[in-house]
Amino acid sequence: MPSPVPELWNYIPEEILIQIFYYLSVRDRYAVFQVCRQWATAVSSSSVWHFTEISCDSEDEEGMLQSLPQFLSQIKHLKIMFDQSKEVNRKNVTRILDVLAKQNHKLQQLCIVCHGENPYFYSGQDILQSIRNLCDTTNQIDLQHIDFRKMPFTLDGELVELLATTNPNLHSLFINNRTLVCNVAPDTIGKVLRACPKLSALGVYYASLSDEVFQELLKPERAAFTYLDIFCERLDKYIPVISEELWAAVSQKHPQLCVDLEFDHTVPACKIPRILKLNIPVSTLQLNTYNYMVNQIRFVTQSYSSTLKKLTLQTTSSEDLNSSLVDLARQCRNLLEIHCYCVVSQEVVEAFLTHCPSLKQYTLKVTKERHPWKPVTVQ
Repeated sequence: MPSPVPELWNYIPEEILIQIFYYLSVRDRYAVFQVCRQWATAVSSSSVWHFTEISCDSEDEEGMLQSLPQFLSQIKHLKIMFDQSKEVNRKNVTRILDVLAKQNHKLQQLCIVCHGENPYFYSGQDILQSIRNLCDTTNQIDLQHIDFRKMPFTLDGELVELLATTNPNLHSLFINNRTLVCNVAPDTIGKVLRACPKLSALGVYYASLSDEVFQELLKPERAAFTYLDIFCERLDKYIPVISEELWAAVSQKHPQLCVDLEFDHTVPACKIPRILKLNIPVSTLQLNTYNYMVNQIRFVTQSYSSTLKKLTLQTTSSEDLNSSLVDLARQCRNLLEIHCYCVVSQEVVEAFLTHCPSLKQYTLKVTKERHPWKPVTVQ
């Protein structure tokens, strides 16, 4: 029997305890549950569990994870974080997902974050199978938000289509998870858009886009589409690019649309100018190419000055680079963040601080320093 709590705590109303316990980690909620009957009742409230982050990274959390099933049915927004290099962590995640499939009919949001290295020959099939189980039509789960951007297991078209057809009320779907291979074809994304009429935010590989996908976005009955997060990698050199005209048409139909573009270092330098189009409403641009990027920076300055909020560059130092960055600072006055991972001149730093009044963070080094370079927060 838990020991009685100090008398002072007996006077705290349950609704106040619920508000406090809401901010605790799952580990701390488990500790609270064991203190006394009053706290156990409060921490068991559905209001405490609506938004929950679960970490499956430690073997000493086994007891905590054993107690989770009684609370999983109350979770609406779930984020699971784990180091997939350890088998025990992977088993715990599959167990949680399998329990969710059986018990939880309220789940609206699922985010899975891996932060370890995949073991050799491990492709995450156990986790992916548990996700398929979650989509079983008999489970009555109606997800509205799915985020797999940090789950580095290759997704196929069959699974993505299953996610869409069993969750027609999806508002956001992010499957641009930076694996070596993209197995989601454009026709799958077209099916996703048709199955999920409320979808307004989508994260995909550039290889998963096509003229037909953009035609789906242009249909008169299509609800407002606000966010497109695109990852470009080496396979994009083999596929057709989206035309200037289609980008212009989609931007006109969806005036609130913001586009984030990330170029991986495997994208051939000659392909980048073909993908970047004048009428893309680019909000965030990451050029992680390590190539000579001066011409692309000049194009960005001319084309995205009114929309660009964040720019990240992995490139090489030069006087031309300094000149192009100074010009960008003068033109892109709405910029919130600039991160350039090569040495720049002091003039570049002063230009961004002077001409970008909304600047929040920057990584601009005038001398070589040991990596990782930490950003500076503007006060």
